[in-house]
Amino acid sequence: MDGVYRSKIDVWLIVVVVGVPVVVLDFLLDGIGTNDRIANLLALVIVAVVLGIFAWLYWTTRYSISGDFLLVKSGPFSWVIPIEDITSIESTRNAMSSPAFSLDRLLIRYGNNAQLMISPKDKTHFMAELKKHLKPQAARLDTAQEKKPNV
Repeated sequence: MDGVYRSKIDVWLIVVVVGVPVVVLDFLLDGIGTNDRIANLLALVIVAVVLGIFAWLYWTTRYSISGDFLLVKSGPFSWVIPIEDITSIESTRNAMSSPAFSLDRLLIRYGNNAQLMISPKDKTHFMAELKKHLKPQAARLDTAQEKKPNV
């Protein structure tokens, strides 16, 4: 394995992703006007499950460059992208769901109209290492920092 990169983290994004379900659940329970112990226990279990899933995704999200492949892992999800299939990489702040804990992302286009967004903590080093693995005819990828983000 050549390089392993963790996801960059936007703290405000984590607060929103974790906090919104907790607040919504609190409003729902208050809205039905129950003080029942079972309802409170159920709410606690739901919050614990949401936090557990989020923690699992957080601790397992990583991007690896191994031989001729870019490997992306996040919880139960994984992608294996042949580096030679990558057609473009550009910076983006797209908020669509992806294995990234920051909106400072790289949009990777590959294969037949496939794409994936990732957010390596050290984008410059990640891009430099990725370029080392590109074939000479594929060395057309510019460093993502040189391109303007698509908003």
